[in-house]
Amino acid sequence: MTQRYFIRFAYDGTNYHGWQLQPNAVSVQEVMTEIMQRLFGPHFMLTAAGRTDAGVHARMMYAHFDTEKQIVDVKVLAKKLDLMMPSDIKVFEVISVRPDAHARFDATSRTYEYWMADEKDPFNTSFYTRMYGNLDYEAMNRAAKCLFDYTDFTSFSKAHTDVKTNNCKIMQAYWERRGIYWVFTIQADRFLRNMVRAVVGTLFEVGRGKMDEAGFRAVIESGNRSNAGTSVHAQGLFLTNVSYPEELFLR
Repeated sequence: MTQRYFIRFAYDGTNYHGWQLQPNAVSVQEVMTEIMQRLFGPHFMLTAAGRTDAGVHARMMYAHFDTEKQIVDVKVLAKKLDLMMPSDIKVFEVISVRPDAHARFDATSRTYEYWMADEKDPFNTSFYTRMYGNLDYEAMNRAAKCLFDYTDFTSFSKAHTDVKTNNCKIMQAYWERRGIYWVFTIQADRFLRNMVRAVVGTLFEVGRGKMDEAGFRAVIESGNRSNAGTSVHAQGLFLTNVSYPEELFLR
């Protein structure tokens, strides 16, 4: 009898070309799948909550898989998988879920954080973006609130992506100071490809005084990616949370 499971894990995306399998580059999905095939066979597949771009990190990611192999103890399996993974991939737990549970389509929200600093941190070089010059974070937060008034974010999407709609519901969007870092938190029901990095790059234009709140709204309303700011570097971006209805889990 086939049983479906969720696996909760994290990864440092520095050495990977994103989550999804790539023909000529190493991805997180490729590495994890090959390792788990040793236990579950050559036809084993992982379906994740979403994609992350090359160099983007995940503090929390979920994927689901099906197996006919009996799993006696999911905690033991999680520890075994964690030991099998390379040092930049961490497995937290394996969870039995309903047969129809889907890691991507059943997610109710996803949360990202973008980390940047205007001074050097020699012990954290791969996990934040260095920003030169002063930014007006109060203006950036005022502009970020505009995101709540819209659902079509074509202006922040990479062109020619294979999606049915560019509509997203933004639930949180704000900058806050954490030690030497400025962190942008954004939560939505879904995100478009490259969307967070494009939003942050456009907010930087506001912070530099090159765009005001009305200009930020005009970018969104234009539906034109060329009107938005340059996408920021991937290394400062983290997927930090994915939420699901509790009834999916068979704990």
